[in-house]
Amino acid sequence: QLQHPSAEVREYACASISKLLQQKHVIPAFLQRDAVRCLGPLLMDHSLAVRETAAGALRNLSACGGFEVCDDMVTKDIMTPLVALLKECSTGLDANQLSPKKCREMNKNYIEDIANEAINLLWNVCECNNTAVSIFNKGGCLEAVLHYLKKFSTNVDLAISVANCLQAVTEDNPDLLSSFNAYAQQVLETVMLCPESTMKHILLRTLIAGTFWNIKDTIPPGSLGSMVNAILKIFSESLAIDAGEMIIRMTEAEKNRLKLAAEAETEENMSDVTDSRVLTEDDDMEEIPKGKVRRENDISDLLPSDKWELKEVTALLMAQQTALEIIVNMCCSEDPSDDEWEELSSSDESDLFMENSYNEGGGLLMSPLCLSDEVNSAFLNNLIPKKILEKTAFPNSVALDICMHNPSWKPLIKKLNAVQCRALTCLHSILLVSDVDCLGGVSALQSLAQHLSQLVFSKTELPTDTEFLEAITSALRALLQTMASKNISQCMTPEQLLALCEAGIHSSNASVKVNVVSILGISGSVLAKGQDTAETLKMIGKFLLEVAMKESSLVVAGEALDALFDVFADGKEAEKAAVQIKLLPALKEFQPVFKMRMRKEGKGQYSTDQLCVLDNVKMNLRRFIAYQETLGKTPT
Repeated sequence: QLQHPSAEVREYACASISKLLQQKHVIPAFLQRDAVRCLGPLLMDHSLAVRETAAGALRNLSACGGFEVCDDMVTKDIMTPLVALLKECSTGLDANQLSPKKCREMNKNYIEDIANEAINLLWNVCECNNTAVSIFNKGGCLEAVLHYLKKFSTNVDLAISVANCLQAVTEDNPDLLSSFNAYAQQVLETVMLCPESTMKHILLRTLIAGTFWNIKDTIPPGSLGSMVNAILKIFSESLAIDAGEMIIRMTEAEKNRLKLAAEAETEENMSDVTDSRVLTEDDDMEEIPKGKVRRENDISDLLPSDKWELKEVTALLMAQQTALEIIVNMCCSEDPSDDEWEELSSSDESDLFMENSYNEGGGLLMSPLCLSDEVNSAFLNNLIPKKILEKTAFPNSVALDICMHNPSWKPLIKKLNAVQCRALTCLHSILLVSDVDCLGGVSALQSLAQHLSQLVFSKTELPTDTEFLEAITSALRALLQTMASKNISQCMTPEQLLALCEAGIHSSNASVKVNVVSILGISGSVLAKGQDTAETLKMIGKFLLEVAMKESSLVVAGEALDALFDVFADGKEAEKAAVQIKLLPALKEFQPVFKMRMRKEGKGQYSTDQLCVLDNVKMNLRRFIAYQETLGKTPT
């Protein structure tokens, strides 16, 4: 049917495939039948309707198939017809060409609708495949997509698709930077300055701000500060909106709209019966916007065209999630390199490593201050830390209840939770790169500690969601590091700490496990300096010993050993607890086991960086045992 001489049959076949491809389980069957090579040439079909439905089918294939499918699409040369289509559509964009057969449809611009499907396909494959990005760089695609972006005032959906694509292709892509000349930057700047206040426009500005951050190396140094401030002003605007309140307002607006539409339809039906008249073509035309959901080209869309309230809230949540992810990147780009972190997180090479590394809050407890002045000033000017903190709270319970009982709105629950997790990840990043004063001082950190504790312990059961656990434990770890380095009193009771670690250590996520043992190490090292803490240190020591000896992941086991080194490095209470739990004989017995595991498991399962860290742990284990033996010989 894809090769049928009738354009209508080809269009129907593409639309049918497009709908089927939204079900992941059917994708392998389509790939076996070489769907990419069959659909690819239809991107240049003489029928505009066929082009649109073919692009929609390929878009769905790329979106639902993931990395392997996108790689396969590029291997089968989908980029050649796709780039040709994008350039041809860009050329014909201003001509506002319409298919003669479909001219009667309202608000139908085939060129823009084809471009929207094609841009989404381009975005998907470029996100997954470096060859596609290279073709984008060399194929002159930037000029074409910028031409589409200029349509933002009349077609915001197309502009959002372009902005998503631009943000993807500009990330870690230095080869494209030279293409962002003054004209290209002017186009982006015009979009960033657009005054419209709809949620779609907020999403559009957020994505373009992210693109500007990706190409910041093209900005003259004298303009960098104002550019960063403009970016964070847009993010601040997005994060200031309460998504829960908006859900409540928008669902109410949807109810009112549907009620009015139903009343109008009832009145119209009554009028039809009374007047016994037939609808004219004009009357029929007025009903088309309400029935847009039936249009074939909507098969690729995530939401039906008449769900504008839902689309607005979805756009807001996407804007907030995007803003938070870019803020994390802004912090990470200022972070030390991996090598520097390894130096910070492994113990000193000298024989006096214990004293040098752990006294006065040194070693692991120190956070590097490496946020640039431009970013730091813009963070504070736009109240970014405050707004991130607000987003770390649990979503509005009333809004959650509304979404739970409305099938169309239920997918927003996942998006609301995603925003919270991204905010916690943001908080973690900011804690790592900001000093205490920039974070609001000691009292602000103590309040933050209370807030994070409430997120963990406010419900009857400890959280089990992996994404939330990873985000909250990362934030707690960074906060405890900062507080310990400044001798600020800890936020959680030992019982709470151990309860959290018990929950975290049973997670399937290795990052959660690493975080919780690190949290115990930080908290334990602080407790070791106090009075009458030996009993608590015994509980912490037993927990960490068990993790080190029984954990299947060497990385987690190594982190548990590092935490033990932290806790029992110094202090009379730590010495007393170490003797009572027989720490020294346990570690001496475990040392050859750890070495053997590293020899057997190390090379095949772990990266070079991980092996380097594990080598440091192995060396530090030997030194820690020697250090403990010295303590045993010292007269009390």
